Amino acid sequence: MNRTRMIVALALTYAVFAVLLNSVGTVILQSIESFHVTKVAASSLEGFKDLSIAATSFLLAAQLPRFGLRRAMIAALGLVALACLAMPLVPGFWTTRLMFLAVGVAFGVTKVSVYSFVGLLTDDSARHASLLNVIEGVFMLGVLSGYWVFAAFIDPQDPGGRQWLAVYYVLAAASLIALALLAVTPFDESAVDEPSAAHGAGHKFAEMIALAWRPLTLSFIVAIFCYVLVEQGIGSWLPTFNRELLGLSAPMSVQAASIFAICLAAGRLGAGVIVRRTGWFPLVCGCLAAMAVLIVVVLPLATAHHGPVTGWAGAPIAAFLFPMIGLTMAPIYPALNSAILSSMPPREQPAMVGLIVVFSALGGTTGSFIVGHIFAAFQGTTAFYVLLVPIAALAAASAMVRRGAAR
Repeated sequence: MNRTRMIVALALTYAVFAVLLNSVGTVILQSIESFHVTKVAASSLEGFKDLSIAATSFLLAAQLPRFGLRRAMIAALGLVALACLAMPLVPGFWTTRLMFLAVGVAFGVTKVSVYSFVGLLTDDSARHASLLNVIEGVFMLGVLSGYWVFAAFIDPQDPGGRQWLAVYYVLAAASLIALALLAVTPFDESAVDEPSAAHGAGHKFAEMIALAWRPLTLSFIVAIFCYVLVEQGIGSWLPTFNRELLGLSAPMSVQAASIFAICLAAGRLGAGVIVRRTGWFPLVCGCLAAMAVLIVVVLPLATAHHGPVTGWAGAPIAAFLFPMIGLTMAPIYPALNSAILSSMPPREQPAMVGLIVVFSALGGTTGSFIVGHIFAAFQGTTAFYVLLVPIAALAAASAMVRRGAAR
C-alpha cells in the first residue's frame, strides 16, 4: 500500500513542478506583455530557475539521504507554495525572478529525491526504465496541463493585464496537496544511505566529484547537457515564436505550444514499452534523426506565413507541425538516464542524479540564453536552426556512452 501511495505522491509532486518549471515560455511572453521587459531581460528567467537547480543539486545531492528524501520533498513543496503566493500578492518582474529561484532550489532537491526513490521502488533495470518513463510521462502531462491552465487566466482582450497572476493561487494549493500526501506516506529509505558515521558530508561530496570524472560519466554529462539545451531552447521560446512569427494571439500562442507538451508526454509514456524491445541506443539514434528532419522540413513553412491569426482555422500549418518535434525527442532523456542509473548501485544513485540535475539545468539555461539572444538579433527560425549543432553533438556523445557502458 505504501509503495503505491508513494508512487502516486512522487507523480503528483513531479506534476506540480512540471507546471511551474515549464511555464517559463508562457511567463516570458507575459512578462514582455505585462511588465514591459525586453527579450534579453526575459531570458534571464531560465537562468534564475536552472542555475538555482544546478547549485542546489551540486551542493546538496549527496547529502539528501542523510536528511531524508521524503522530508526534503516536503520542505521543497512548502517553499514552492510560499513562492507561488508571492506572485499575485507582490506582482513584478523581480518577484517573478525570485519565484523561479525558489522553484529551482526546490526542484533541485525534489528531482534527486524522486529519482532515488525510483531506485528504491524497483528491483531490476527493466522495471527501473519503465517506472522512470512513467514518472517522466506524468511530468510531461503536467507540462501539458500547465499551458492550458495558464492560458485560461490570460485575457485575450487585455494580454498585458495582470489577472493571469491569479493562476499561482491554484499552483500553491496543488503544492500543499502534494505536501500533505507525502507527509502521510512513510517509506524505508535506508538503502540509499551509508550506515557508517565515518562517511560524512565531505566524503559524499568527494565521491560525487570523483564520479563526475569517470570517462563514461563525462560522455553522459555531455549528452544530457545537449539534450536539455535543445528541449528548453524550443520549449521556452515556442510561445513567443508562435506570437511574433506566426501571428497567433497571446492565449493561442500558449495553447499551440501545448502540442509540444502533448508530444513529449506521449513519447515518454510510449517509450516505456518501446525501449524494452529496441534497447536505448537504437531508440535514441532514431529520435535524433527524426528531430533533425523536422527542423529542416518544417521551419521553412513558418517563414512563408504572414499576418495575424485570431482563430484556429487560420493558423499556419507550422503552428501544428513544429511542436511535434516533442514526440521524437521525448524518449531520449529518460532512456539516457535509465541506462546510466540502472547500472549503478543504489548508494551511488543520489550523487549521479545530482550530476544529472546540475548539467540538465546548465543545458536548459544555455539553450534559453542562446535561442533568446539569437531570437532578439535575427529571425526566430534562425534560432531554432542553430539547435542542429547540439543535436549532432548529442548523437556523438550517446555513441560514446554506449561504448563506455559496453566495457
